[in-house]
Amino acid sequence: MNRPARSPSSGVPLERIRIVLSHTSHPGNIGAAARAMKTMGVSRLVLVNPKRFPDDEAVARAAGADDILGQAQVCTTLDAALADTVWVCAVSARHRNLGPPALPARQAAVDLVARAGAGEVALLFGNETAGLSNAEVQRCRQTVFIPADPGYTSLNLAAAVQLLCYELRLAAFAGSPPVVTRTMPFASPPAVHQDVERFYAHLERVMVASDFLDPERPRRLLPKLRRLFGRTELESDEINILRGLLDAVERKLAGPGRSGSGNAR
Repeated sequence: MNRPARSPSSGVPLERIRIVLSHTSHPGNIGAAARAMKTMGVSRLVLVNPKRFPDDEAVARAAGADDILGQAQVCTTLDAALADTVWVCAVSARHRNLGPPALPARQAAVDLVARAGAGEVALLFGNETAGLSNAEVQRCRQTVFIPADPGYTSLNLAAAVQLLCYELRLAAFAGSPPVVTRTMPFASPPAVHQDVERFYAHLERVMVASDFLDPERPRRLLPKLRRLFGRTELESDEINILRGLLDAVERKLAGPGRSGSGNAR
């Protein structure tokens, strides 16, 4: 019998959370669950009497999460899988008359992450066909359910693991997990007041020159345009683009061989 090793007390919450799969019948689901865990930064996988493991299909479905499978603990009893935990939640779509109180996944994840500060915690998932038995649920301190459509609550095992691990990740990072990207966001300083006002004056001049705006009957066109551009929080580069566009229009209006207004920007 293999017994899950304890994480050091200084570990971050996700490192102290076990995903326990009880009596899994299909090795592909074990691999897919490992993949789901790795994408969310959860690494502790414990298996209770899996029908087939290790298995090539589990490796194939893990899609690169081989390290999760390689470190997985295999136990012969549920008690061994839950040894040394301070809190265990049973994941079940069924609401039972007897057993621990039920919490929706998001609320349970916040609670579980908080309890991981005191020791190891676990999420227990049942067999793909029968789910968790009453005896298994009664070994847990809480029941967790995914608030699916009441008309069809059935979820694939790996999909359920993915959803719970996602909620755990959100909870572990207070709703804002770190994002690593190679994309370099474009940045331009906000346009200063005088540049924005010069743009509006330029815009008005071009609208008058093109007969789009009648200065004798301006109606509410200019205030509406100010409101439109005001919502965009114009940046310096954007002002330059718009002024360049207006310059090009003025040159066309002036005709061949004639320059535009030449107004300083």
